[in-house]
Formats: sequence, structure tokens, C-alpha cells
Amino acid sequence: MSRSAHPAGPRHADVFTEGHYSAPPADLNALDPKVWAHTVSRTDEGVVTVGGLEVTALAEEFGTPAYFLDETDFRERARAWRTAFGHDADVFYAGKAFLSRAVVRWLYEEGLNLDVCSGGELATALSAGMPADRIAFHGNNKSEYEIRTAVEKGVGRIVLDSFQEIVRVAHVARSLGKRQRVQIRVTVGVEAHTHEFIATAHEDQKFGIALADGQAAEAVRRALGLDSLELVGIHSHIGSQIFDMAGFEVAARRVVALLAAVRDEHGVELPEIDLGGGLGIAYTSDDDPREPHEIAKALSEIVTRECEAAKLRTPRISVEPGRAIVGPTAFTLYEVGTIKPLDGLRTYVSVDGGMSDNIRTALYDAEYSVALVSRVSEAEPMLVRVVGKHCESGDIVVKDAFLPADLAPGDLIAVPATGAYCRSMASNYNHALRPPVVAVKDGAARVIVRRETEEDLLRLDVG
Repeated sequence: MSRSAHPAGPRHADVFTEGHYSAPPADLNALDPKVWAHTVSRTDEGVVTVGGLEVTALAEEFGTPAYFLDETDFRERARAWRTAFGHDADVFYAGKAFLSRAVVRWLYEEGLNLDVCSGGELATALSAGMPADRIAFHGNNKSEYEIRTAVEKGVGRIVLDSFQEIVRVAHVARSLGKRQRVQIRVTVGVEAHTHEFIATAHEDQKFGIALADGQAAEAVRRALGLDSLELVGIHSHIGSQIFDMAGFEVAARRVVALLAAVRDEHGVELPEIDLGGGLGIAYTSDDDPREPHEIAKALSEIVTRECEAAKLRTPRISVEPGRAIVGPTAFTLYEVGTIKPLDGLRTYVSVDGGMSDNIRTALYDAEYSVALVSRVSEAEPMLVRVVGKHCESGDIVVKDAFLPADLAPGDLIAVPATGAYCRSMASNYNHALRPPVVAVKDGAARVIVRRETEEDLLRLDVG
């Protein structure tokens, strides 16, 4: 790999307020275990490995850009959530974070259930052998085809998101001679401390049925009055990438109050409460996520306390971690293409991917870490912006970070914590080919989602 010299941009930034970092890290070669998958380390020669495999060899075999997913780490995190909540609660992996047939099989083997929100996700789950009764179906505008398929296959629950959907699901279930288990998703009026596009429990947004104006209570009345529906609980989801448990406490208190009102009006104690997902992960060293056992303890105590105060039997709790399981288990590997120093500002480092494989920076102003992974360097730190190759000024992968000043075309860099919402939100912008997902474990690597080809693109173009 070439490491030819190039003009340097700013090397030090003791105070830098536009981006995430205020100063360079003490050691650019260090890999913070908070943001990297569990089996990631460096060899004595300085090459980063995952699952015992060097990234240089992985790049040669599978190309770049590519997502490398640590299967051991994924299974450990899934197991930790299952263990933390025990047998008296349900853990539904949120498939929207990242879903493939291999992932479905891992979830099944580790004892987790699965949350899907489209016909495609449902098809993937069923094709990989996930029992239908361990699947929950979400979505704010499910098609009649999706509803019919879910009911026919016997999904364990459908989460009702509107008054129209109550009627649609009831009608489909009746036409099939079935009684469908359902939950009602309510918006509880919680302003989660997260990006506005991923906050989902305030009233002014598209999800759920509002609690504040009595609509949720009316939805319960209607669902309970339909013989083809079995209302089993209430669902709430306050947002994504959340570190503060205070929002969950408010949400639980309001949902339990609804359960008490249902009991008082209908003489029915609903047996389930789903508090959704949205727990944050570490994208940078400053992020401080909570461990599954801490989350389980906090949520259990909140619900138990509120139910005791309302003189209700404690319902079975469900949670829906997606990002919290798969997010930290993968990184995206890129090859450096061009390096463009801007005097007094920063150095732009262009890689062979971009917003087509990680839209989150452009969409949510998300922050990521980055590291030189094909070698070590003793060069001084250089303030960089890692950008992609697309025709868009907003094509930014890592907004502001530090890399060694001797970085050169041909070097490999990696962005950690890209397991969630990167491949699942990937696009073909500029007719880019979506990267593969490669699972690594115990010195072996295998493609679980292959790289797209030009033939794949052309096959869809029938004009």
C-alpha cells in the first residue's frame, strides 16, 4: 500500500467546537473497547484483527467497502439481554436494525423473539425458520397483504397503530376464521432526549394512538369489542439512541395508568406491557451506554412499583433491543482514495464508500469514530473529515476525527459500531453497489449478505 507524502492540513486542535472532539486522543493506535466489537484487536505488527482474521486479508478476499460482523459478539450480546430479563419477560430483537437469515438463526438459537415491520422482514424471518408465534409485527401503515400474511402465518402479535388498523386486522382475522393476538401502540407524550427524527413518543408524529386526549382508551374499547381480536397488552416506544432512563419511567407510569383505567372500565387486566427499545450504544468514547442487566433491573422496578401503586398484577414485560445488540458488533472497512488538506480547516479523506452505505451521518448528524487499521503510525494527529465518493456535499461518513498525518491512499480505515441501520438503510445512490455483510467467528469468515453487482442493478431496469 502506498504511503506517499502529501501536504498536511491542521495537525492539532486543542479546542474544536464544531465536531465531536475537543482534542486529539492520547494514542491514535488505541482501540476503545466501548466502540469496537469484542474480538477486535491489533497484532504485534499493528494490523487490526476481528475474529482472529486480519483486516488486510479480509479486504483482499472480500473487497471494500464491506461490513464485518463479529458473530461471537452478536451472540454474546443477544444472550446478555435474554439472561438479564429472564423467563418472566420477552426480548424481541428489532429486525429493522439489521436483518438477514443468518441473524434470524442466531436469534432463534439464543432464545430471542423477533420484531418485524414489513412484509419483507416477515418473509426473511419465516424463511430462516423463526417460529411465527415468536414474531411481532409492527408498522404504522401495514398493507392488507402484510396483515393477511401475518395472520395466516400465525404471528404472535400484531401491534395496532391506528383506528383503521384495528378494523383491518379484525376483518382479516374474521375472514380467516382466526382470533389474532394484538397490542395497541400508544404515544405517551414523552419528549425523549434524542434526535427529532428518532423520537417517537411525543404527540406530533406518525406513530401510535395518543394517550393524552382519550384516543388510546377508545382504541382499547374498540379492540375489546371485536371477537376476532385478542387484546393482550399495550405497547410504547419513546425513541432511539437513548441513554437516560427517565423517559422510560414516565412512559411506564402512563402506560400502567392506562392499564388501571382499562381494569376499572372493563374489568380486564391486560397481561402484557411492551416498553419498546431505543437504548443507546457507544459510537464514540464519550458515549456511556447502560448494560442489559442494569436496564432490566430499572425497567422491572419501574413497572412493578407503578403496578403496586395501582393495585394491578404486574404484567409480562417485553423489550425490543435492536441497535443495542447488533450495533457494536460490526464495523465498516474502507480503502482511502484521495486526501485533500484545506489549510487552517481540516483534511478531507475520501473513501470508496459513503452515504450509500451509511446515511446516518447525513440524516441524523450522527457521530462516529474511525481508525487506521492496516498498520500502526507514530505520526502526529491530523484533524480529518471522512467523506464518501458520492455527488453530494453531505456525503460525510465521520464528521470530525483525528487520524495520523502520514495517512495515504491505499491505507485501510474502519468505522466501528456500524452494525445497526447502515446496511439496512443502504441505498444505490449514484448506482453504488451495496456492500456485503461478512460474518467472522473463530478464524473463519463467510458472506451472509453478498455484495451487489452491476448485473443486480441492470436486472431491475426493464426499460
